Amino acid sequence: MTAASNTVRSGTMLPVDAARWVMWTFVAVNVVIVEALFLGAGAGKNGVLTVAKFFGLHAALLMLFQLLLVARLPWLDRRIGMDRLTVWHRWVGFGLLWTVLTHATLVVLGYATLDDTSMGRTFVALSGVPASLLGMLAAAVIVLIGVTSTRVLRRRMRYEVWHGLHLLLYVALGLAFVHQLQETTTFASSAFATAYWWLLWLFAFGALLTGRVAMPLWRNAYHRFRVTAVVPESDNVVSVYVTGRHLDKLPARAGQFCIWRFPGHNHWWLANPFSLSAAPGGQGLRLTAKAAGTTSAGLRNIPVGSRAFVEGPYGAFTSLHRTRPGALLIAGGVGITPVRALLEEQTTGDVVVVYRVRSEADAVLLNEVRHLVALRGGRLHLLTGRTGEHGTPPFGPGSLHQLVPDITERDVYVCGPPAMTAAVLAGLRELRVPGRQVHAEKFSLA
Repeated sequence: MTAASNTVRSGTMLPVDAARWVMWTFVAVNVVIVEALFLGAGAGKNGVLTVAKFFGLHAALLMLFQLLLVARLPWLDRRIGMDRLTVWHRWVGFGLLWTVLTHATLVVLGYATLDDTSMGRTFVALSGVPASLLGMLAAAVIVLIGVTSTRVLRRRMRYEVWHGLHLLLYVALGLAFVHQLQETTTFASSAFATAYWWLLWLFAFGALLTGRVAMPLWRNAYHRFRVTAVVPESDNVVSVYVTGRHLDKLPARAGQFCIWRFPGHNHWWLANPFSLSAAPGGQGLRLTAKAAGTTSAGLRNIPVGSRAFVEGPYGAFTSLHRTRPGALLIAGGVGITPVRALLEEQTTGDVVVVYRVRSEADAVLLNEVRHLVALRGGRLHLLTGRTGEHGTPPFGPGSLHQLVPDITERDVYVCGPPAMTAAVLAGLRELRVPGRQVHAEKFSLA
């Protein structure tokens, strides 16, 4: 069993609430500063251009916030979770899209009004000005990314294609940064404004480079991850064991996931988020994956001794957020992997595991789960069969209450396919399980 800090928090601020408070306070403070700088810088050449400047300043602030949301800062990620940060990044991105379009439209309209000419001619004239052209190119890239991020198009694209297009956001940020340096007057209106502007950009880019580049490179150079074993668990499920140096210093917890690459086996851009299927104890890491795509299907062919490039660990699906002594762990299919890891931790209170699979033959790591539940003196409910086969929804409020009568007094951890997770969360809401006791996380890059 692996020891971990599993303080049960009752009546105190949860880590996720503290992180949200810090983040939104940071946003609010910077919005107030930008508003003050806007008011202190004076009006534009006409009323329309003044409003355009207002939207431009807030577009810059949204860009910086976008960088922080995807920087994978450990303090935020372990408390809020990459899935929620990614959702916020998505909605902030659409807000940025409309803010940029509004800014660009008002700029063209403002100069057209100023010169008493058509918007078409004004647009062509502005495109001949280098500073304005950079802004137009940045806006065009942001529009492209926004359109391809709509659900209709996103579902039709391979992840690798969508991700490649999404990387153009950094090109847009570079173009927008130079555009702002050449065009804006607000952030050059005083020494404070200039210092604030540069510090904010340096902080955002520094956070991004640290979380996405420097930290992964340093950790892999320090730990030197290698594959030590590849063990088939079933016809379409395989476990990969990875070891390295000084793994006792890797800040990993049961329930977290890593982004895995295996150089020499796949292209560098092919990476997958897989949960740790065993609690990290300083000796090694294990992932267990189902063959759902080209990368995951090829895991069983990885040569022992080959290198592994590991990003992370990431995720807030951990005992850090425990609020009650008892726990209910609900897993569907291969979603059992982080649940199985959580079972290894030394925690107080009894535990109930509900494991949903098509048939017992599909129950990955079932023997390990049974053994760990027995060691904890807990209960395991293995739910098999097709949904609706027995008439009663397996995760309706009635079924959940029947399986676990004291469910409202427990922390509930849920990991499984999206449809199952949605059904469980709906059942928990009907049973009025407090939201602070419900923990669910989607392990995905997009």
